[in-house]
Amino acid sequence: MDMTSERAKRTNSVRIELVTTYEQLLHAYAVRSICFMEEHSVRARQNYDGNDYQSTHIIVYEDDEPVGTARVRWFRDFAKIERTCFRKEHRRPEIIKATAQFIFDHAARKGYDKVITHAKPAYARLWRILLGFKPAQGKEPVLFEGHDEPYLELVKTIVPAVDAIDADTSSAVLFRIEGQWDQPSEFETRARV
Repeated sequence: MDMTSERAKRTNSVRIELVTTYEQLLHAYAVRSICFMEEHSVRARQNYDGNDYQSTHIIVYEDDEPVGTARVRWFRDFAKIERTCFRKEHRRPEIIKATAQFIFDHAARKGYDKVITHAKPAYARLWRILLGFKPAQGKEPVLFEGHDEPYLELVKTIVPAVDAIDADTSSAVLFRIEGQWDQPSEFETRARV
């Protein structure tokens, strides 16, 4: 699979992007509604929470149709992947793996070396086998209202990118849109000192 830009990966007709527009966010919310509310009867109040405003959202398109999404929250020394879902007819290993790799690459560019997620046992098995996650040591499963099984915490170690964004990164880069760090914005000009 070729990386066509920092913010989008393509495989055949699949495109994975960071959400940077309102339309993309609506698409992500639509996929979550289909998967969590319709398929799993998760209440809207539980499906959408205040963390949506502090998260990075990922949207997956196939033939320009929104088919998958995830959100990532950023903590001091790890990134947490959550609300990951794909519409039934698009739950193929190559799409799931490409989406996960896109998230791992983004977290690595931000300098993270660890990602965690929480999943019910059947999905935890998928995260372990397909994506290389390991059970978190010393963490008790957590049960949520309306869910029939507890969620298990899973951890994956990743390697931070050699060009990870840090305090020594150019100030111009720090002004750029999330995930578009290598592309000067249309508003950038050279400062006169």
